[in-house]
Amino acid sequence: MSASPLHPADPLSSRSILTSTVPDGVAVRLGYAGLMPFGLGALLSMIVRPDVQPYVLLSMAVYAGLVVSLLGGVHGALAMMLLAVPHRRLWTSVSLTLLAWVSVMMPPAAGLVIQALLLIASYLIDRRVYPLAGLSKWLTLRFRLTVMGSLCCFLAAAQARS
Repeated sequence: MSASPLHPADPLSSRSILTSTVPDGVAVRLGYAGLMPFGLGALLSMIVRPDVQPYVLLSMAVYAGLVVSLLGGVHGALAMMLLAVPHRRLWTSVSLTLLAWVSVMMPPAAGLVIQALLLIASYLIDRRVYPLAGLSKWLTLRFRLTVMGSLCCFLAAAQARS
């Protein structure tokens, strides 16, 4: 059997992605690094001059939309990898991406709230789907990233209203 991401060359290795019970350290660090634009956007939305704030909010809304779209893409990838996949996996993938796009087009006060809700909804869907796909080990990290990303979106949306 040749080595691939789903079938490592040494399946008995402690580093095997199939036997590991936690995500790889690099993946965890990259996940937390992905929170930096959320945190920076929320912080800057509170401290910048009023004439600069729309640009900060737009950049945060675009980033949040990209993240929601990425999460939709995960469902699309799962649908492609699994042979017997319910059509709702495909619908989830496309719906998250389209809703993220619509939310980016909205005023940030509303769009960021919708994006926070999409992050939460995506996590709730993932709680049911990931165990079926053997991806349970990602749920703790997904929860932490979802809480922080959503909180930052809500905080920035509140600043957009003020």
